[in-house]
Amino acid sequence: MQRKLTVRDLRTVNRARVLRTLYFDQPRSRQELAGLTGLSQASVSTVVGELIIDGVVVEAGQVESDGGRPRVLLRVNPHHAAVVGVDVGETRVLVEVFDLTLERLAEATFPMSPDRQPADEVAARVLEGLHRCLAAIGPREVLGVGVGVPGVVEDGVVHAQTVGWHGVPLARMLREGTDLPLYLDNGANTLGQAEVWFGAGRGASDAVIALIGSGVGAGVIVGGALYRGVSGGAGEWGHTAVALDGRPCRCGALGCLEAYIGAYGVVDRYRATAPGVPEDQEEALRALVSARTPEAERVLAETARYAGLGIANLINLFNPSRVVVGGWAGLLLGGRLLADVRAEAARHALRRPFEQTSIVLCELGPESVALGAATLPVAQFLATGGVRRPPRVERTGSASSTLR
Repeated sequence: MQRKLTVRDLRTVNRARVLRTLYFDQPRSRQELAGLTGLSQASVSTVVGELIIDGVVVEAGQVESDGGRPRVLLRVNPHHAAVVGVDVGETRVLVEVFDLTLERLAEATFPMSPDRQPADEVAARVLEGLHRCLAAIGPREVLGVGVGVPGVVEDGVVHAQTVGWHGVPLARMLREGTDLPLYLDNGANTLGQAEVWFGAGRGASDAVIALIGSGVGAGVIVGGALYRGVSGGAGEWGHTAVALDGRPCRCGALGCLEAYIGAYGVVDRYRATAPGVPEDQEEALRALVSARTPEAERVLAETARYAGLGIANLINLFNPSRVVVGGWAGLLLGGRLLADVRAEAARHALRRPFEQTSIVLCELGPESVALGAATLPVAQFLATGGVRRPPRVERTGSASSTLR
C-alpha cells in the first residue's frame, strides 16, 4: 500500500521543485517561480523564505514590473556549500572543488601510467587531491565527493576489466581518508550528466553521451533518465564487437570498438606505422591529428570509419535525438574527423533514425567527467530541497538517475 504524503513530505517536495527550477533557470522572481513550478504564490513565498533563512537562496537585485513594484530576483547562493568532483582517468587523477553553482575553486592533477593503476595508489591520489583542494579554499561546508571511474560501479565496488580492477572496494578505501559523503559512478555517466545539465545535451530527453578517452564508454539517457541496466553496467559501448576476430582489446576480447577508436588503440596503430611517435598518449594523439602523412591519414580514416559505425549502432539501438561525443580523445579526434564520422554513421544507420539525430561535440571540454561527478552530490541536494540529511552514507550515483 502506498504511503500517504505527510505535511513534511509535501514541504520537501515543494522545496525541491522550487530549488531545482531556480538552479537551472536563474535568476527568477517569486512570481516567475510560481508560474514555472505550478505552485501558488503563497507556497512559493513560504518556500523561498525558508531557503533564504537556510542560506541556500539569496536575493539578486530587482527587475521592473508592469505598473507595479519592482520584483525581487532570486538565485542559488554559490557560497552556501562546496562540492568535489573527481575524474579517475587512465592517464591521470583529477580532483576539483566547485561552489554550489559549479564554478571551479581549486584543482589538483596527478599523472598516472596508462599501464599501471593500482587501486590503492589511485585512492591515495584522490585523497591527497581532496585534502589539498579543501585546504586551498579554506573552511567551507562540503556536500560530498563525486567520483567518476572506469567500469561498472555496484554499491561503491568497482569492476573495471580494462584496468585490472575486479571488485575493488574503492568507496571503502576512500572512506579511510574522509568522512564526506561519497558518490561513485561510471565516468561516461558523469560526463553525460554534465552535458545534459550544462552542455551539448541540454534539452534532450533521449540522448547518448559518448566518452572517448584511453577507453570508450557511453551514457545512455532515455526519457530524461540515465539507463543503468541491472547492475549499472549499461553503456559499455566500447566493448561492443565491430569486427569478428579483430584487434585484441584490453578487456581480453577481440574486435571491440575500443580497440579501434579508444586512444590506446589509435595510438598503438599509429606507432606501428610511424617512427618517433611520442611515448605520452595525449602527445602521441596530438601528433597524429596534426600530421599530414599517408600513414597518419590511413589511421585517422580507419578511426573515423569505426567511430561512425559505432555511432550508427547507437542510433539504431536507442533512436536518440542527439549523440554527444566527448572525452579528451574524442575532442581531439572530433575536431578533425567529425564530418567523416557523420558520413560513416549515415552509411550504417537506418535512414529515418539518422535523420532525427544530431551528432555534436561535447561543449564542456576534456574535464567534464570531474564536473559531472560534482553534480552527483548537487543532484542529491536538489532532490531533498536543499536539506542535508545525516548520516553520511556511501552512495553510488543513484541520485543522478533523473537528470533534470
